[in-house]
Amino acid sequence: MTKEYKTIVEVSGPLIFIAKTEPVGYNELVNIKLPDGSTKRGQVLDTSADIVVVQVFEGTGGLNEESGVVFTGETVKLPVSKDMLGRILSGSGEPLDGGPRIVPEDRLDVNGASMNPYSRMPPEEFIQTGISTIDGTNTLVRGQKLPIFSGSGLPHNEIALQIARQAKVPGSEEPFAVVFAAMGITNEEAQYFMEDFEKTGALERAVVFLNLADDPAVERIITPRLALTAAEYLAYQHDMHVLVILTDITNYCEALRQMGAAREEVPGRRGYPGYMYTDLASLYERAGVIKGTKGSVTQFSILTMPGDDITHPIPDLSGYITEGQIVVSRELHRKGIYPPINVLPSLSRLMNSGIGAGRTRDDHKAVSDQMYAAYAEGRDLRGLVAIVGKDALSERDQRILEFADLFEDRFVRQGREEDRSIEDTLNVAWSILSELPEALLTRVDNKFIEKYHPAHKKSN
Repeated sequence: MTKEYKTIVEVSGPLIFIAKTEPVGYNELVNIKLPDGSTKRGQVLDTSADIVVVQVFEGTGGLNEESGVVFTGETVKLPVSKDMLGRILSGSGEPLDGGPRIVPEDRLDVNGASMNPYSRMPPEEFIQTGISTIDGTNTLVRGQKLPIFSGSGLPHNEIALQIARQAKVPGSEEPFAVVFAAMGITNEEAQYFMEDFEKTGALERAVVFLNLADDPAVERIITPRLALTAAEYLAYQHDMHVLVILTDITNYCEALRQMGAAREEVPGRRGYPGYMYTDLASLYERAGVIKGTKGSVTQFSILTMPGDDITHPIPDLSGYITEGQIVVSRELHRKGIYPPINVLPSLSRLMNSGIGAGRTRDDHKAVSDQMYAAYAEGRDLRGLVAIVGKDALSERDQRILEFADLFEDRFVRQGREEDRSIEDTLNVAWSILSELPEALLTRVDNKFIEKYHPAHKKSN
């Protein structure tokens, strides 16, 4: 027989403190009965011999000492089914699209199960996003976790939607799905996401979770776990290749900080909890490919850097856990370039595993290295020109300077609906490199120059 406790001793923000309970489990699900007869849900956050701390999902308004608390003995579970594809759900898994509740094939713990490092397969299959600055120079591979570091007011949401629409594995007929989770977004942004998914047809192969800014902060902590649980179900029980897009991790971390303050925890850097690294790792490390399974989970998590500070705790800790980062540039955005991705601080540590002959093209690595080197030198020369003027540069340096402008205008810049294949991306790269004298192409083997350089192609 379940017991109902009326021993709430304190209500603090989204938390309630309950005394004189029998032993309860960490993360256990709680039903709270209000004096007016309504019910709210919560989750055990901390438990000891004297007190149990419960975070309330729907907010603590209306709760008092007369409210009854029932411990269910279960953790938070997500009802899952393949019918989730094509659905838009709230941050707690409730339908937002006017459709019926999902009839579950199973109910899975949202905390997932830790992936045994030994059972992980090394990621090596190329995923094409249709965006040249990612596919060409910071390639995403299946099973990778690659965050996008952005700033307030930059078009990271548009980039996320474009990736959700266009992502695919070239030449593969295997089922591919997208799980999109938005945390702490405004109603306007939610409408924008929903309209874009429905208008473009991307919703047919997507599951969307939307947590709004006016929803309880506690729900924000659950939302990414629901999304990852849905992704793991589709990947490992239906053999699908799933791309998970989480936006915005900064809002998630703010919710963690709010919860830590309510619990009166000793704060870490800039007021964030000392366990934030572990908490973020519990999300990021749920990406991967497991030996003996056909499916995979790949992650794009988007975070806005407060004050564009890449040393802020959120991007700093994320960079330690993930396999690189894509950096969105305010400078390129001011120039009107979309997508404003700066390839110089961006990095994909697994890129070399997913490119080359048989995956993308044999010249991919050489072309990427050559463009990176020339663009980096061109950016340095812009600083020099500001001091000595363009006329003081040698002819070689002027060509490199012009290359940097061409790179931004023709390689980085592309349309919001433009879906470039990897062939198109590499051909655009060669058209820009052809503006440099062949003697400057020091990072490209002669066999690739003879095979792909536009001047040699014409002579052939």
